[in-house]
Amino acid sequence: QVQLVESGGGLVQTGGSLRLSCVASGRIFRINVMGWYRQAPGKQRELVATIISSGITNYRDSVKGRFTISRDNVKNTVYLQMNSLKPEDTAVYYCNVKGAINDYWGKGTLVTVSS
Repeated sequence: QVQLVESGGGLVQTGGSLRLSCVASGRIFRINVMGWYRQAPGKQRELVATIISSGITNYRDSVKGRFTISRDNVKNTVYLQMNSLKPEDTAVYYCNVKGAINDYWGKGTLVTVSS
């Protein structure tokens, strides 16, 4: 059974930093893309950042220069370093892993940025 467990969320002031982690356990056939999505209250889930196995990354425009995604292929772990946080970054952040066959989601971790 595949599980994705996120950690690192919390309450931070504007301008602060947080580091999210997501560990994937269980059998995932050929992990291709690992990423982070977020969903703010009353809004749709949106892509934050992705990273493929070669290390190529992709970010939504609003987080470029502030967030950094990275991964450890041996540990099946993906990280999201979030700096210069803004109140509009407040959301539940979800880890996503795309294998060759299936797509997996974590349960989410709440990030709250106070003004």
